[in-house]
Amino acid sequence: MKGRLSVKNLTRYYKLRQRDSLFSRTKLLKAVDGLTFDVAPGEMLGIVGESGSGKSTTARLLLGHLSPTSGEVSFGGEKVGAVPDLAWRQMRRRMQMIYQDPLGALDPRIIVLGQLEEPLIVHFPELTRDVRRAKVRAVMGEVGLSSHHGERYPHELSGGQRQRVIIARALVMEPELLVCDEPVSALDVSVQAQVLNVFQDIRERNSFTGVFISHDLKVVRQIADRVAVMYLGRIVEIGRPDEVFHQPQHPYSRALVSAVPRAGRSGRERIILSGDPPNPVNVPAGCPFHTRCPEVRTVCRTLRPELVSDSGRAVACHLVNNPSVTREEAA
Repeated sequence: MKGRLSVKNLTRYYKLRQRDSLFSRTKLLKAVDGLTFDVAPGEMLGIVGESGSGKSTTARLLLGHLSPTSGEVSFGGEKVGAVPDLAWRQMRRRMQMIYQDPLGALDPRIIVLGQLEEPLIVHFPELTRDVRRAKVRAVMGEVGLSSHHGERYPHELSGGQRQRVIIARALVMEPELLVCDEPVSALDVSVQAQVLNVFQDIRERNSFTGVFISHDLKVVRQIADRVAVMYLGRIVEIGRPDEVFHQPQHPYSRALVSAVPRAGRSGRERIILSGDPPNPVNVPAGCPFHTRCPEVRTVCRTLRPELVSDSGRAVACHLVNNPSVTREEAA
């Protein structure tokens, strides 16, 4: 189906060599470990989770910046590859990314106008210079940039203006798929609100399929149609924002939501997780979250739960999917 993003059993492992005494051995770091989800045409999927959960690696896999260890990604019925051949370049016309660090993603030696025009030169060489400049000026106006900003270098702009340039460079291609990797995390709250409002306005005018990755649950709640919660390279819960943020079912989701500050609710219960996330090189058996879960049961230590869907909402937790487990005494 045109415009649908489909991810099936997606994994990305890295081989690491570790030395024990006199010998060294190779271990696998499981950055992404078996993701399966669909994003409908025009839908925005938010992905949340703490640092190291695999969000940014997932973003790069979706666009073919990284090759998967196994599994596949397809968009509009076409497989997304990671080999920079003709098919990959043709897919790149339809897919764009908004990066977390705008200053690092922009060339400091080229003025903004040149960097906004460059994707059109690469992918649409048949366009004349006047047509390209007209498209660039139109997109700059949409994101709240004036024509004089185009004559500046990236270091001459504020953080919010640079982020708008990154958004404009992605939107000038009129993408069908837009992946946003922490696009407002480096901005202060007031600038965040401005950038998000611009993003929402453009999305209403130019419908596109999107994936919005962030560790800020408030931002994702504002922007996303569905939310997926990631932990240690896997999705543990997925559903609508009002479901996940108001009635989280997975213990990890509940801990994340409880950490979000809310006005007038200073006395609400805060779930404090013990310990740090496990090393992705040595993922524990059973449920990866069981080493920190306050509701762990015996089965959690031995059997890894599957992501079970029920009426559009899916949770990977024995306590939710198997009622008999909840009656078991805590291990």
